[in-house]
Formats: sequence, C-alpha cells, structure tokens
Amino acid sequence: MYKNVLLILLITSLSLFAYSDYDMDGVDDKIDQCPNTPFEDLVDEKGCSIKSLESPHHFDVIFGIDFSQTSYETMEKTDTITNTLQVDYYYKDFSLQASSSYYKNQSDTYNNNGLDDSFIGAYYKLTPLYNLTIRLGAGLVLPTYNTDLNNNNTDYTASANLSYMLENINIFGGIGYTIINDDDINGVVAYKNTNSYSIGLGFYPTQKLYLSSAYNSNESIYEGVEDLDTLSIYGFYSIDSNWFTSFSYAYGLTDSASDNSVSFRVGYYF
Repeated sequence: MYKNVLLILLITSLSLFAYSDYDMDGVDDKIDQCPNTPFEDLVDEKGCSIKSLESPHHFDVIFGIDFSQTSYETMEKTDTITNTLQVDYYYKDFSLQASSSYYKNQSDTYNNNGLDDSFIGAYYKLTPLYNLTIRLGAGLVLPTYNTDLNNNNTDYTASANLSYMLENINIFGGIGYTIINDDDINGVVAYKNTNSYSIGLGFYPTQKLYLSSAYNSNESIYEGVEDLDTLSIYGFYSIDSNWFTSFSYAYGLTDSASDNSVSFRVGYYF
C-alpha cells in the first residue's frame, strides 16, 4: 500500500518537473512558438497572442513650472513664472490634449498675474514607413488670457510633425499655422496669422532617456514685430511604466524672443 502511494507521488512529481511555462500563458514551453507573450494577452494553442486584455484607452496628467526672462527693445526686463497643467487622452493612433497655465510677471516697476490662454487639440499619428511617423493636429486657443489689447477671440491652429528613426537617432521637424481672430486696435496694435517651424536632432543614450536639440521659429502675432527664433535643448526620462519627467531650455536668438526660458515637467501615465 505505501509503495503504491510513493510510486504515485513520484510519477506526479516527475510530471510537474517536466512541465514548464516561462511566460505563464498556459502553453508548455516545448510547444510554445511565442515564448515571451505579455501576461495580459489571450493566446492560441501555439502560445501566440490573439487578443490583448490591456485597455486601448490611456491618459496622462502633466504638471509643470516654467521660468522665462524677457528683454524686448521696447520693454524693461521681465521675469515670468508659469505653472502649467496638461491632460492627454490616447486611443490607438488618436489623441486629445487640453492644457492651461497660470502666470506671474515681475519687473522693477510692476507685477502682474493671471491665466494664460488655454488650449484644446486633437492629433492623429500616421506610420507610412516602419521608421517614419507623421503626427497631424488641429486645435483651439481659448481666450482665457485677459488683456487690454482685444485678445478676446478664439484662435485656430493646425500642425504637422515628422519623426524619422535611424537606430537610436531621431531626426524631426514640424510646421504650424495659427489663424488669429483678435480684433485690431487702430493706432495701437494690428494682428496677423502666424506660421511656425522647427527642426532638430535627438537620440536615446538609454531606453529610458531621450535627449534632443532644435531650432525653432515662430512669427509674432503682431504686425511689424520680428520672428521669435530660439535654440532649445530637451530631455525626457521615463522613471517607470507610469511616472515620467522632462526638462527643456531655450535661448532667444531675436530681441522679440525670451532671452532665457526653462521648463520642468512631471507626469503620470495610466
């Protein structure tokens, strides 16, 4: 009797040791043709994914602080600190974005604070080639910034950005167009529609860290004011699967651009 029990236990133990399922998909490694299937995927009898249980809907929330230092030829030196909030929604290749910010200006003769204009936009990502990505976007600039210069109408924006990957090197560029609907003030200010463009180079020194530098040019919304040209550097670091942070610095190349601008962001993706 005891010998039979021991024999059954021995056979059972040998059977357990013979079974191996590294990716825990329910298919023995001996016949698993896709040995590294994500845990959240449903698989077929060969161990290959047929459906992902992970939701295609994702969000992120990003908090930021910006510091800019401006010295126009016709203005005194002004320091501006801005707190920003951005929320994004992602569904496959489609995304929505909403952002707003609160600023505080300080100079030798005055202080000022309030809301900047707010933004809502939609984007769609195209991948015509394996290493080429095109991102098309359109949005509204909402007049939450209150001034005495008739900045009181909604503006419309459109953009196109390209990114080309060559191993761990990223070549990118973009163009944008904004329809300015603000009302002119005779003898004081005249508004115009604006173009913008940028071009840059980035790379991934590690899987979690991305660094880039770019040249950026934006037309001023005011007639008779030169373009706002800057050189910038940017860094993005993925802390883990949810948390991330970014840093950027821009140096003004023209008198109309901020002399120095620094921003820091921290976000949570889910």
